[in-house]
Amino acid sequence: MKLSTKSRYGTRLLLDMAQHYNQGPVQLGDIAKRQNISVKYLEQIIIPLKKANYIQSVRGPKGGHALTRPPAEITVGEIVALLEEGATLAECSEHSAVCERSATCPTRVIWQEAAKAMFDKLNTITLADLLPKGPAPAGTAREVHHVL
Repeated sequence: MKLSTKSRYGTRLLLDMAQHYNQGPVQLGDIAKRQNISVKYLEQIIIPLKKANYIQSVRGPKGGHALTRPPAEITVGEIVALLEEGATLAECSEHSAVCERSATCPTRVIWQEAAKAMFDKLNTITLADLLPKGPAPAGTAREVHHVL
């Protein structure tokens, strides 16, 4: 299974905002430069994130976008589920009506169990878990704590 760019870039967008949490609103143009993602694509990704109340917009000269909750309260699983429009690997595993074989299909349970295992893991990882830990030594990149 491959996650869509929407999920991957949406997670990067929120992680970038988490890195600037409590520093005021962040402008999409700045995030786009840091993440090497087009502003146009970020504008598309931010729409469902705003509707789901992960991000709020602030108008004005020092405006931009900010997380509505602390990074420790937002999991990668909920971001991916929102941007992938569900926590499933196969549409039939959630909606049996899409396939006439779903009642007797031996693979349907596999897709349900695999999706549950994946999202159980992703739901244990918060944006705060992915933030760089400690100051970077002069002339080196910051180390990012990976929990996967």
